[in-house]
This record gives sequence, C-alpha cells and structure tokens, in this order.
Amino acid sequence: MRKFMLFIGVGVGVLIALFLGVDFMNMRYTKSFSPEETVEYKTKEVHIEVFYNRPFKKGREIFGALVPYNKVWRTGANEATLLTTNQDLTIEGKLLKAGRYSLWTIPGPNSWQIIFNTETGQWGVNAEGNPNRNPQNDVLQVYVPALTQDRVFEQFTIEFNSDGEELEMVLLWDKTLVPVPIKTKS
Repeated sequence: MRKFMLFIGVGVGVLIALFLGVDFMNMRYTKSFSPEETVEYKTKEVHIEVFYNRPFKKGREIFGALVPYNKVWRTGANEATLLTTNQDLTIEGKLLKAGRYSLWTIPGPNSWQIIFNTETGQWGVNAEGNPNRNPQNDVLQVYVPALTQDRVFEQFTIEFNSDGEELEMVLLWDKTLVPVPIKTKS
C-alpha cells in the first residue's frame, strides 16, 4: 500500500510539474509578442514607476477595433499595468494617494477614461477574455483628451514627459497619443 501511495504521489507531482511547465512556457511565448517594460519618473522626492507589457501594431487597426472604444482595456497586454508612486499625486485635480495601483483605461475616439484600481498582480483578462478588474476597487477615475497624430507608434508605449514644471504620463500607440497630466507636491 505504501508503494502504491508513493507511486500516486510521484505521479501527481509529475503532472503538476508538467502543468506548471507548460503554463510557464505558454506565458513566456505570450510575452515574446508583448515584452515587459518598466518606465520611471524620478526626482529627489518623487518616484513613479509603471510596469506594463508592450504589444505591437503588426498592421492591425488598433483603437476602435483590436481595442474597442468605450470598453475597459488593461492598458497593454498580459498582466494588468501597474503604477507605483511614493508620493501623493494630483491627476486632473483629483488626489491619488501614494501606493500601488493597476492602471485601466476606457478608450474613446476623442477622450479616454483613466482608472486607478487598488487590486494589483492580476492577469489583465479573465478566462472569458474580459478585463480582470473589480470596479469596486477603483479609487480614481479621470477623463483626458485623446489626440491623433501623423506619426505611427508600432509598439504600445508609456512614457513620462516633464519640462521641469509640468509632468505628463503619455500613452502612445498607432496614431493615438493620450497625455495624462500629473502634479506632485514638490
């Protein structure tokens, strides 16, 4: 009986290892199409970091098609995009307390809703392909303009722009540019 139980235990262990290995390989394969990126804004007092995955355009129509208008988007690919700040921020006149947030958006043709949510670490979509966001954990929602430009950004990009007085987190993909104004205490 002990040998049988040992055999079953080893068999189950092998199956779990195979399952985890396949899942890890699938995640690595998926991430090869949308590589990870971390972008930071740093001063002596302020440190803002965004971790996200960067899908490519690949000739596809992006906003209004691949990423539908007026529906929640994980703002990148793979895991939910993550924003961390060591200081309170003001975004469109609203307070975002220092902390860690998942970043979601609802794209529109002329403006986007930017959503900060306290739930972090989740995959961006659930098994049904719907955004893996619990709206009850939203702590801040703002609307910002969406601009169309001539330049095409092949890969989804988040960057910080600062001229010393003003700071923007900018979302760029295809011909769409979405500036999110940020104010810090300093």
